Amino acid sequence: MSLFATLSRSVALAVTLVITSPTVLAQLEPTEEQRQAAVEIADSLRYGHYAEVSFDQAWSEEAFERYLDILDGQRAYLLSSDIAPYRHLETDLADTVFEGGLNEAFALYDRLSERHTARLEWLLERLDDDTTFEFDGNERLELEREDAAWADNQSELDALWEKRLKNDALTLALSDQDNEQIVKNLRQRYEGQLSRLRQTESEDVFGLIMAAITGTIDPHTSYLSPRQGESFDIQMSLSLEGIGALLQSDGEYVKVSSLVAGGPAERAGVLEPADRIIAVGQEDGDMVNVIGMRLDNVVDLIRGPKGSVVRLDVVPAQAVDMTRSQIVEITRDTVDLEDQAAQSEVIDVERDGTTHRLGVIEIPTFYVDFDAWQAGDEDYRSTTRDVAKEIKHLKSQNVEGIVLDLRNNGGGALQEANSLIGLFIDRGPTVQVRDAEGRINLYGDSEAGTLYDGPLGVLVNRLSASASEILAGAIQDYGRGLVMGSSTFGKGTVQTLSDLSHGEIKLTRAKFYRISGESTQNRGVEPDIDFPTLLDPERIGESSLDNALKWDTVQDVQYRRYGEPERYLDALLATHDARAEDNPNFRYLERQSSLSQKLREQNTSVSLNREQRERETQAQEAELLSLENQRRRALGLEELDEWTDAREQDPLNDNGNDSGSADNDEDEEMPVDRAHVLEAVEILLDYAQLQSAQRFVNR
Repeated sequence: MSLFATLSRSVALAVTLVITSPTVLAQLEPTEEQRQAAVEIADSLRYGHYAEVSFDQAWSEEAFERYLDILDGQRAYLLSSDIAPYRHLETDLADTVFEGGLNEAFALYDRLSERHTARLEWLLERLDDDTTFEFDGNERLELEREDAAWADNQSELDALWEKRLKNDALTLALSDQDNEQIVKNLRQRYEGQLSRLRQTESEDVFGLIMAAITGTIDPHTSYLSPRQGESFDIQMSLSLEGIGALLQSDGEYVKVSSLVAGGPAERAGVLEPADRIIAVGQEDGDMVNVIGMRLDNVVDLIRGPKGSVVRLDVVPAQAVDMTRSQIVEITRDTVDLEDQAAQSEVIDVERDGTTHRLGVIEIPTFYVDFDAWQAGDEDYRSTTRDVAKEIKHLKSQNVEGIVLDLRNNGGGALQEANSLIGLFIDRGPTVQVRDAEGRINLYGDSEAGTLYDGPLGVLVNRLSASASEILAGAIQDYGRGLVMGSSTFGKGTVQTLSDLSHGEIKLTRAKFYRISGESTQNRGVEPDIDFPTLLDPERIGESSLDNALKWDTVQDVQYRRYGEPERYLDALLATHDARAEDNPNFRYLERQSSLSQKLREQNTSVSLNREQRERETQAQEAELLSLENQRRRALGLEELDEWTDAREQDPLNDNGNDSGSADNDEDEEMPVDRAHVLEAVEILLDYAQLQSAQRFVNR
């Protein structure tokens, strides 16, 4: 079994154009190979998935609604009368799938395709009528329509699309484009979408249907077409030449979900999780608008030969308006083992005239050179071996404690998480894995002895997932050290990849449990000491995904405790809070997190009046700028005139790779990411001193 622990129209028109009937297109139909694959997928879900799947009427209802959401999540194309002939699938979709009956699901897609095609043609007709856009009305456009009722007539959708067209135009106008440029760019966008829509193949529709079916079970179970399976294999071998960013769909947008450790995007420092990509261009080519484009097509545009440059038009995660985009350039490259290798640094902390030395080991991923290992190479590279070397180096520097930095570590080889834990404990269990049959396998460290038994800290964030959560959870359960940062991702499931007669299926087959019996699924690992973060758990993490498997428990296992960090937490929190109160970066993060939440709640609609839109955007960005400049004044840095300059001049993110040390003269200018590292070593020093004092008392 393979373990993957590892986005009122004011245009003057004399005649109102109304779509009265769908455009007639060639109908797409399922192939016999797809019918057979549907039966195999249903059987895999029924008999092989970790969860007990009941294909009853409730499941059919959910799968059908999910299919509608995939087809038309914003309720912008289909009418209630378009859906009515297929409503019976709400009760018998399960039986239909088991029998390989896909015709009606395909027919519903064909209806959507007709409506979508007609709507794009309608938009292009609008642009062909010497359109002059004006933005002086009082209308607002609702941004999220997932819960809206299906329209009963075409005029309702016409009114919606009048607003959407005007909003598309206003977005371009706010980026200083004149009417001619606006019309040209919108025509290019809609023609591109129409061209891609007309290129849809049977396999694409089958993938949508299967996504609806598998997505009702859990977010990590999915069907991979032959083409997608090939792409997945390339990604697993790390030979893909691209930018090293994992992407996901977010409505009509493509969103960055995480960055590959050591990859080109992370090294360039120009992308962050939750950023949205709205256009892609090659080094010398035109930018291609990707709003509404399928995720795999966007990925194909971003891929390219090693050494070539791709340009991305990116809306930052913290932006309050889609007009605040910026074009960034990333040189494509492969990610090799060296880029992901563990590395250490020594940080000096001054207290009461004494210099204390603390070590930090950054662990970007859990890796192992399988080829060298299987070939019998005694010097093969692995996370555990590299961390062991760094520990020996830090011990030679007489450090008083070590922090393992697992931020942004999305997992990797399970065996490395187990063996790495063994460097800090004297043999014992590390993780429990429960399979679909309810059997529990216990994994652990079987080697006697520890390499490092001194004060230990683990630094995590929302992007620490899978194997990272296993390590952090074990260190916490053993009482071996302190876990600091923010709650982790919550990816506590195991997937296997199996061949079908047509394509492959990635199936959730097992679940991770800590030695305490608690799952890491959905909840992740809660730190002993929380740090503020800009990574929003409502947008990033397992709990933000539809139908994520629930948190639960199994029986705990026997293990010995190495310490009781919890007895020191009150004292540690008191000193931490005092430092954080005087730390401009920590204060900024706390206030920025609250402000971002408030702005998200406010931005459920946008004004189509240019002056009002600019006032709202300026007011919101003034709040962001004020917070940023408060931080910069406290640090003695030059204030900014524009909030958007903050990201270029002083990145405020959880992805930094700054390798400076605490005695660096530029430390006061480090971004908030560095503040987490420095505070972690301060807390670990507090912990070491409290432990030392307690041992003295107990003598």
